[in-house]
Amino acid sequence: MGLLVHLLVCLLGTGSWVAINGVWVELPLLVPRVPEGWLLPTYLTIIIQLANLGPLAFTLAHRFLRGQADEVGVIYGLLALGCLACLLLAFFWQETRPLGASQYSLALLVLLFFLALVDCTSSVTFLPYMRRLPPRHLTSYFVGEGLSGLFPGLVALGQGVSMARCVNASLAGNGTTEVLAEYQEARFSVRTFFLLLSAMMAFSLAAFLVLNHLPGLAKGYRVQQGSPDGAAATVTGHRALRAIDSRCGPVSSRAQKACVFGLMAWANALTNGLLPPLQSYSCLPYGRLAYHLSATLGSLANPLACFLGMFLVSRSLRLLALLSLAGSLLACYIISTASLSPCPPLLHSPLGILLIVLCWVLFIGLFSYVKLMIGKILRDEGRSSLVWCGAVVQLGSMVGALIIFPLVSIYGFFHSGDPCNSSCPS
Repeated sequence: MGLLVHLLVCLLGTGSWVAINGVWVELPLLVPRVPEGWLLPTYLTIIIQLANLGPLAFTLAHRFLRGQADEVGVIYGLLALGCLACLLLAFFWQETRPLGASQYSLALLVLLFFLALVDCTSSVTFLPYMRRLPPRHLTSYFVGEGLSGLFPGLVALGQGVSMARCVNASLAGNGTTEVLAEYQEARFSVRTFFLLLSAMMAFSLAAFLVLNHLPGLAKGYRVQQGSPDGAAATVTGHRALRAIDSRCGPVSSRAQKACVFGLMAWANALTNGLLPPLQSYSCLPYGRLAYHLSATLGSLANPLACFLGMFLVSRSLRLLALLSLAGSLLACYIISTASLSPCPPLLHSPLGILLIVLCWVLFIGLFSYVKLMIGKILRDEGRSSLVWCGAVVQLGSMVGALIIFPLVSIYGFFHSGDPCNSSCPS
């Protein structure tokens, strides 16, 4: 029974961000076929920020209804909406409509908004739901959340998204040749990819349905909450923040809670907002191999860090702050290589490839562990803390995205390199 619950919780976690992560990795195939072109990633960034109205509404409902907002019904609705939106995308993503003097992919943009609404609102509903289950299952949820990025990435890799080869092309008129990047045809269509995304959302919905009707699970939860041991555990939970790390000296509970929420906001600002748009700028100058290794191994680092968190549990704020500092230093190196693109340090050295891949893997792994430990701390504090944790996750992600968006899309601060031609000195 315990193993089954872990698997179901992991499947539920994959439904948190699998839809939007899937859209991001499919962009190389979407962009050439829609009228928005390379403005589509910009529109997607704006749509995701607009979708933060969902978590805002739920958080306000939780606040003014004194915690009576039921996340179970909301989760059912979110997962069902995600399945339907992915299914409709499979058939209508190329539909265009005139708006003024231009053509727009209105069906695509509207359905992307609903997918973003599902994923953003999951942050403030899935975590509070996890308090209905024993604490050990929280790690499985974070593993599933990490897999929500890995699964679409592996499907896109099998599809052949953005795979290119360098070919010699003759230039008309002067008889000279130039090496150009020729992108290969995908192994299966965008429609098939969105159908697979819909299936992933359906598995998450089915897992949630079984979790709520699993014989003995709900009964065991009620017994746990009603027993003297359960009451004692609740009291212990309220004391958790005051006892996070006695070695840090006398620190007020309010200051500790501010530190915990601050670390969570900073971690998500970097991992969900600031750095994802910079991955291609920081890695592609070193070659397609560096880019694919950093993306694939980085996606593996998330669930692996959460798996290690099952055995290496620490509630030390000092340790979490030090890990966050180490992750921030790695982020500084990543940002510096992106800003120096297409001529980053150690460009023509294997050491450059090794460093950038290691930086991405360790950066994602460290902050995944930090977020898991903070989730464990706040789970002991109660449902309200988990709701606000989800709100802080979205706030940090939004701030990070709003900072990087104008630098990439408006001011053109970052420059991409040609995958087949380098103008940098050897």
